Order: sequence, then structure tokens, then C-alpha cells
Amino acid sequence: MKRIGFLSFGHWTPSPHSKVRSAADALNQSVELAVAAEELGADGAYFRVHHFARQLGSPFPLLAAIGARTSRIEIGTGVIDMRYENPFYMAEDAGAADLLAGERLQLGISRGSPEQVIEGYKYFGYVPEAGSSDAAMARRHTEVFLELLKGEGFAEPNLAPMFPNPPGLLRIEPHSSGLRKRIWWGAGTRATAEWAAGQGMHLMSSTLLTEDTGVPFHVAQAEQIRLFREAWDAAGHDWEPQTSVSRSIFALVNDQDRAYFGASREEGDQVGYLDGGSARFGPSYAAEPDQLIDQLAADEAIAEADTLLLTLPTQLGVDYNVHAIESILTHVAPALGWR
Repeated sequence: MKRIGFLSFGHWTPSPHSKVRSAADALNQSVELAVAAEELGADGAYFRVHHFARQLGSPFPLLAAIGARTSRIEIGTGVIDMRYENPFYMAEDAGAADLLAGERLQLGISRGSPEQVIEGYKYFGYVPEAGSSDAAMARRHTEVFLELLKGEGFAEPNLAPMFPNPPGLLRIEPHSSGLRKRIWWGAGTRATAEWAAGQGMHLMSSTLLTEDTGVPFHVAQAEQIRLFREAWDAAGHDWEPQTSVSRSIFALVNDQDRAYFGASREEGDQVGYLDGGSARFGPSYAAEPDQLIDQLAADEAIAEADTLLLTLPTQLGVDYNVHAIESILTHVAPALGWR
């Protein structure tokens, strides 16, 4: 068995060709898609977070809304950019959303990707210390956030509070006791995957690696997963590690599928530069189910991962994306032993 979910970037545009024309459309359709995915038997509903963009920028109201409308499906992010986050406020929001969802949150966090504006985190009030970097700042925010999620008291109580306090130092409330073990790190390299393992965060690996070792993307990503698991074992955590990879995968089962994606078929790796360094972008898949099964069976990283997240073309609307998920669950997953 392999867990199969979806990852939505939540794009919206006022273009008449889009079925998602406003921020309200993006939010409400995200909820509807998660509800429909749960009914189909999918395992996860995940959402990308981007600031200063016509996308989903504030995850916790959305996650809480989905939690209130569903009962089983995992609800997560892929990923929250920790350069922008106040870890104390985030711990409150995350605890509340997790409790409202019945403790089903799977929060993917990371240093983030290149943004819509230059050093956008500065507008949120966060500036790297002198001699440091935005990546180091993101890790520092992360370490504070993880410590807060342990639920240990640290704040000195007022001697004359408005309401009675429990004994001892106070912690962030509301606290969700299991959330600390459901935090994922979006890693773009082997080294960051090993760092995440040491911190006790699960591994979320996308369609991009910010290093190029000269081997196919899926081979490099499979190596990243294996190194993560080795580092997790060495760290000695008392909970099981989880890994996920994301892919654009479309089973061409009708004329609409072929019109949208038939011309692309399987797209191989692309190598380029990102943030001043080499990067390798993974393949996309679009084929008739029998061909698709063969292609996916050869993807080593998908085979290694515990969870596969299907990246969806948000602006095609809820109905088409439900069809795209159902096509994979029905026509592809059983033949690969995923269902």
C-alpha cells in the first residue's frame, strides 16, 4: 500500500479561461476538492503556500475549514516558508487547526522557494542576523517552532492573572500533543534531508532538487530518501519516519484528458540554475494507463516513498481535478500495488 494524496498550488486568475478567478474561488474550491478526494478514498489533501502571489497564502484558516468538513483524510501543507513565520503565533494557529481537524494535520515546512518579491520576509518583519542568511533564519524559526510543539512550559505566570493558571510555567495554548510528530521538512538536497531527519521531521521531496549529481532525477531523489532514513535511524527517534514525493501524473482515459495533456506525454528531467546553483527538475507523466503504469514502475523515488502527492492543475476546476485523482486511483494504482 502507498498513500496517495494531492498537492494544490491554489492558483487563481481573473482570466475568463480559468475556473478559479478569485481568492474566494481558490479557497472554497480547495475545501470542495478535499471533501471530494476523501470520498474517492484518497489519503491526503496538501496545499502549497506562497506569499505576495495569487495563490494560497494563509494555510491555517483553510486547513481548519477542511478539517471541519472532512473526517478521515490527512490535511497538510507543502510547504510553509519558515522565513515568514513567527513560531509562537504559528504554534497557536497550528494547534488550533489540528484540534479542529481531529489531529489530522501533516505540516510541511521549509526554507521556502524563490518568492514573488525580493526578500519578501522583510515586509513580515523578519531580517537575518548580521552575517547570517535567510535560510539560517528559517531554520532558527523552525527549531523554536518544534520546541514549542513539545508543549513544555516556559513563560513565567502573572501573580495576579485575569483567570487562574495551572501550576508551573505556562506553554502556548491550544496545544495538540501529537502534532510535533507530524511535521515534515521540504528538502531540496541530500544534506537538508539528513538535517531534517536529525530534527525528527519527516521528509517531503518535491519535483525539484537544488543540486545536480549527474544522475536521473528519480535516482537522485531515491538516494535522498535512503540517506534520510539512515540519518533518522542514527538519531534514534521513537516514532516512524515518513517520506513523500510529488509528481504531475495524468492518466489519459478520455478525450478531455488527451486535449489537455496528450501533447506533453512523458517529460524528462530538466537541468537549470536556481538561487545561483545547479538544480534538477523531475519528470511529468501523461499517458494511457497501461503506458503510465510502466513509466511509474521505473521511477525509483516513487517506489521508495511512503506517500505520492499528485500535483494538480488548479485552474481547471474541482470537477476535472476530482476526475484526475480518480483516474489514478482506479486505472493506475491497483496495477502498481498501491491499492
